[in-house]
Order: sequence, then C-alpha cells, then structure tokens
Amino acid sequence: MNLSVFIDGIGVLAPGLESWSAAAEVLAGRAAYAPAPTVLPAPAVLPPAERRRASRLVKTALGAGLEAVNHAGADASSLATVFASSSGDGHNCHAICETLASDDRSVSPTRFHNSVHNAAAGYWGIATGAMAPSQVLCAFDAGFAAGLLEAAVQVASAQTPVLLVVYDAEYPEPIFSKRPVPDAGAIALLLSPARGPRSLAAAKVSLGDTPMARMDDAAQEKLRSDIPAMRGLPLLQLIARGQAGGASLEYLAPLTLQVDVAPC
Repeated sequence: MNLSVFIDGIGVLAPGLESWSAAAEVLAGRAAYAPAPTVLPAPAVLPPAERRRASRLVKTALGAGLEAVNHAGADASSLATVFASSSGDGHNCHAICETLASDDRSVSPTRFHNSVHNAAAGYWGIATGAMAPSQVLCAFDAGFAAGLLEAAVQVASAQTPVLLVVYDAEYPEPIFSKRPVPDAGAIALLLSPARGPRSLAAAKVSLGDTPMARMDDAAQEKLRSDIPAMRGLPLLQLIARGQAGGASLEYLAPLTLQVDVAPC
C-alpha cells in the first residue's frame, strides 16, 4: 500500500504553539520553543448558543481545522472531514462521572450531547455548514497515524480533498492520574489528490515497521509524547524545514505509519 496525497494547508494549536506559522518557526529551528499553556481561540464561527456550549476539546479542534482551511484558501463547507481524538472530552466525562456519583444523577442534555465522540465533528458542521461526509475515529495514542491513513485512503479513492483534524485535551483528576494528557493540542492537515498552487508538500503514506521518529529537542519531544495529537510533529518538522525525507509515526504496534514527503 502506497498512498499519494498533497498537503495544501496546516493548522496547529498546542502548548507554546498558537498557529502553524509559529510552529513552523520553531520546528525549522528559527525560533526557540517556549512551553506555555494552550491559548484557545474563541469559536466566533459558531452561533452564540453553541459557542457557549463548546468545550475545550471542540474549541481546540475548530481552531486547528479552520486554520488549515484558511491556510489553503479552501471552502470549509465543501470539504469531507476526518476527525480523530485519542479519548474524547475529558472535562465533560469527568463532570458526568461526578453527576452519576452524586445523589442527583440527572445528566444535563448539554453534557450528554457533548459526551459523544463525534461532538467536534458536529460542531464543525454547525460552524461551517459542511454537508460532506465526515468520519470520526479513535485509536488511543495511534490516533494521528490512524486519522492520516483514513484521510489518505479517502483522498486516493474519491479523488477529492479531505480535511484531517487530530485533537486532544486534558482530563481533570482523578482520571488524569491514569491518562496524564497535560493540555489541549491539535494538528489539522488539508489533503488533496493533486498538486495545487498552495500545495506545501507531496506525501506518500504507507505502513511499515521502522522505529517511530522522535524529536531531537527535549521539550518538543515531551510535547510529542505527552499529547497524542502531537505525534505528527516529526512530519510537520520536515515540512517546516522544506526537507525531503521520511517520518515514521506511531501506529498500532508493531506497525508504524511511514510518511515520505517532498517540498512542492
């Protein structure tokens, strides 16, 4: 299996990285990485009622996804999407567990509809008016690779652009002690079947078994390993540096996902 796609737009939102432009400077070695809490943009594209209900996880996904679309100059309403999160909305899960452990076990409708794994995809449809197919998946720490593989298969089979959004956010205690994701983070890629005027890189995606790539910088490696959505950082580093090369990304052991890129 060897799938060919073009990367037309990128969005990044993570601790110390508020955008793809900021991340590119860091990953290319032109700026030092300074860890800082993730700053989530207000989801102005949502109607007021949904804006109030949007969780940290939803804001993270929307922020990165919209940046990738805008970066590519694409129409969000026309794009098929793949959303991937390692474990969903931790804060909402925590709140529901607290309710179920209390004397009043009535879960609010808002909490309930935000608890489903496809909540971010639903908010995306509300925000953009998108009616194209949307896939939502979970593969724990392999979520970035699984999402990229799914999106690449769709691009190759349907010959249409697909937006990939991989996103995660933290759990409060006591779940945090079992799933220690420290903050919110997301990577979004707009993939296309053919090279366009805004294409950043050509990519070939295949399964392999080589050891997964790690970041040379200790702080960047901690970011990559702490937040599952950031497992795509080695791929972004190649793109930021304008280098041809390969990144072996964490997938379902013993397999890895090999992504070979060349700048456009």
